[in-house]
Order: sequence, then structure tokens, then C-alpha cells
Amino acid sequence: MSTKSLISYNLNGIRAALKKDFIPWLKANDFDMLFFQETKAQPEQIPVELFEELGYHHYWHSAVKKGYSSVGILSKVKPDQVIAGCGIERHDSEGRIIRADFGDITVINIYFPSGTSGEIRQEYKYEFLDDMFDWIHELRKTRPKIIVCGDYNIAHTENDIHNPKGNKNNSGFLPEERDWMTKWLNSGFTDAYRHLNPKKTEYSWWSYRANARANNKGWRIDYFSVTDNLVDQLVESNHIKEAIHSDHCAVYLKMKWN
Repeated sequence: MSTKSLISYNLNGIRAALKKDFIPWLKANDFDMLFFQETKAQPEQIPVELFEELGYHHYWHSAVKKGYSSVGILSKVKPDQVIAGCGIERHDSEGRIIRADFGDITVINIYFPSGTSGEIRQEYKYEFLDDMFDWIHELRKTRPKIIVCGDYNIAHTENDIHNPKGNKNNSGFLPEERDWMTKWLNSGFTDAYRHLNPKKTEYSWWSYRANARANNKGWRIDYFSVTDNLVDQLVESNHIKEAIHSDHCAVYLKMKWN
């Protein structure tokens, strides 16, 4: 059994990241698979030849609205199939989900909604969470080995956020969102990073305000969660804080791969 290196990374705009030495970083690290959220681009706006030159196959699912949301995959291993979306139009029009099958392992890359802009989007976020729970558990009946990576836009526990008391009423750390994460992780999925680093405190996102990143006042909202039948294949997971192409950093997972 070989090992593979996987990256989940909210780029907050792939074209902006490319201007911040993203390609040299990719070249230096030689990851096997990368799963991007918030590319904020249509496929024709992405200089894909830069990724092809590094040996990556690439796949994209973009929002109908230009410059919004959108997800993508780079992989040195060619997937058996790639499916854009989940079949629910209101989610798929926002370009939030892309699935890739590699042998008996399915990787689902998701950009979960933020609810920070107000009640309407917070309600949409709750709908999305419920729909993802049901859709993925239905998929498990035929694809029992699943990795769900991406920006979940939820800090699960007080160990995943720099100021739990001050943020208890803020979207991303609301009791209902945290309860959903608990339900999710009790339903046959494991938080890969937390499994491998039970006590460690690391963050994956920092506000651009108040010098938050330099002061490490962040949130851990980006995850790899894996079905429990893949837990024995987990090797290492951390946050690549020196990757500064976005207000997020890259989340790294090394695992044994069939």
C-alpha cells in the first residue's frame, strides 16, 4: 500500500493565489492531490496549462455567478470518474461540490456556505448542512469509503477557535452548527486532523482584520473527515501555515492509499 499526500485549500480566488507564488509552492511540494474551494473563477479563466506542466489532471465546478464560490481538483492520479455537483440545483448553481472516485475511495470536495452575511444565508447554510448529511449518507450505501474535505465554515470545539466565549454568537461557531458537526462525526466519520492530533491547537483561517494571522487569532474550519473504515490508513495531518496565498492556509493529510 502506497501513501498519498492530500491538500484541502480555500484559495479565496485562484487568480489572486497565482499572483502570490502559488505555482512555485506547488512545484516545491509535489502533492499528489489538491482540493480547492473558492476558486472564484470559470474554467476558461484559469491558466490550466500551468498545472498540466506539473503533471496534474484538473477538474472544476464553477458557480453560475461569475467570480463566486466554485471548487476544483488537481490530481496526479487520474480519477476513475469526476462528478460536478450533488444533483440539488440550488447548491449546484453555487458551484460548491465536486466528487472524484479513485478505485474504492471517493473524495468529495465541498465549500460549505458561510452565514456571516445575515439570516437568509444562515438559513441556507442549515439547509445545506442537512442536505449534505443526507446525500453523503445515501452515497455511502454504494461507496462506503469516503473522504469529505473542504471549508466547512464551522469551528467544532473550543479548541478550534481562538476566542470561544467572544464568538459564541457568531456564524461558524453557533451551537446549532457545532451540534451538526458533532452529529456528523458521530455518524461514521472521523475528523482526520483531530484524530491524529487530539490535543493540538492549530487554525486554518484568520480574519484579515486586526493582524489576526500574525497574532494567530484564528479558526479551524477546514477539514478532512473520513469514513471510520479509513481511519487506520491515516498517517499525518497538519496545517501548512507558511502557505500564504489566501486568508486560509492549506490543510495537509498523508494517508495510506490502496
